[in-house]
Amino acid sequence: MTKSERTRQHIIEKAAPLINKKGMAGTSITDIMEATHLAKGGVYGNFESKDEISLEVFDYLRDTRRRRIDEVLSKHTAAKDKLFALLDVYGDVARHDLGGCPILNFGIEADDTNPQMRQRVREAIKFAENRFVKLITQGIADKEFSKRFDAETFSIKAFAMLEGGTFISRTMGNQQQMKVITDILKKEIEENLLK
Repeated sequence: MTKSERTRQHIIEKAAPLINKKGMAGTSITDIMEATHLAKGGVYGNFESKDEISLEVFDYLRDTRRRRIDEVLSKHTAAKDKLFALLDVYGDVARHDLGGCPILNFGIEADDTNPQMRQRVREAIKFAENRFVKLITQGIADKEFSKRFDAETFSIKAFAMLEGGTFISRTMGNQQQMKVITDILKKEIEENLLK
């Protein structure tokens, strides 16, 4: 990595929890300067705008979460175990130490104001839903799940319920609702196991 690339990465990593918690509009360049210990020229020498920083921050947060999920899933072989582990990652909202789910946080803010960010969030949603689809499809191919297990419908339902559960859990300050959601989804997975 060149010095410029290291500085750019430093800005992204320091800005990530700020923008994820305070939002794109709520985070000022001064906030980013304070977090990075860089002058305005140091920030703008690496990025053209706060919007560019926000896009890079979203990618960083999304990729960090994907790597964490990939690491957890790599410890399992059976589709059911992988699905349960995936639900547990989503269910553990306390581990969202960078300010919660970036898909939820950036998606709400970018809905009507930032088409580039909205497109990135859309792609992240499709990726997350497809992860469920792939696991279920593999489980059906491995004769672990019934062919009646509708991977597409489950993936949409699961992702929507988990994102809603994340919002509620973070707002309420507890995991009670998220536990109910993950238990419901795990029950549906078990009901689709081949006996």
